[in-house]
Amino acid sequence: MTTTISKKLSANDIGINGAHQAGILVPKAKDILSFFPDLNAAIKNPRMTLLVRELADGSKWEFNFIYYNNALFGGTRNEYRLTCMTKYLRAIDAKVGDDLTFSKDENGSIFVDHVRANSTSAKLNDDGVLVLSGGWKIINS
Repeated sequence: MTTTISKKLSANDIGINGAHQAGILVPKAKDILSFFPDLNAAIKNPRMTLLVRELADGSKWEFNFIYYNNALFGGTRNEYRLTCMTKYLRAIDAKVGDDLTFSKDENGSIFVDHVRANSTSAKLNDDGVLVLSGGWKIINS
């Protein structure tokens, strides 16, 4: 089981591009999905509420982990998402390029840490647009 993962935030993730997506897309890669609880694919759109604490101050947030699997029931969607994060993202004043790091302790408690993108590590293209690398990644600790 993966105990630390990180997500570089995109404009879509923080809702500034006008799209009306439901939450942050979680890739189906086994090493990323293993961080989250198993969801029963036999149920349409199974979900679980995750109690997440901020690493810095212990503040509690509830996020939903959902498997939108209606493709298995005659629909079109087949994706995992973290939802109900808007209040948290606004509270931390999330910006494109920032990292969210999720970790678990030995008891399975989930923590989130927000790392602000800084100008020394940010990569801009020739038009001055921030270039994101990857999205989700595993952090070996």
